[in-house]
Amino acid sequence: MSIKLLMTWDILPGREQEYFEFLVRDFIPALQNLGMEPSDAWYTMYGEHPQIMAAAQMETMTILQHILESSEWDNLTGRLLDYVENFDFKVVQARSGFQL
Repeated sequence: MSIKLLMTWDILPGREQEYFEFLVRDFIPALQNLGMEPSDAWYTMYGEHPQIMAAAQMETMTILQHILESSEWDNLTGRLLDYVENFDFKVVQARSGFQL
């Protein structure tokens, strides 16, 4: 049974261009190097919800736990925080379509 890591955040005002460059050049490739498969990305245009929701899929919870406990994950999320605020994540059973 596959697992999804759902991540949410808001882009810091004035950092949008730098954020998108970091996302494409560094963040997504680093997720893939850690063994995660990016599966979804959503942008909230209206309402009181996190601006970005992104998901990465994994084969098992054990693999995901190993990644989340790694220094590489800590480093990557620390770098993400240079461009975003309100970063949060949770783990859910994977299913197709939009998940909260």
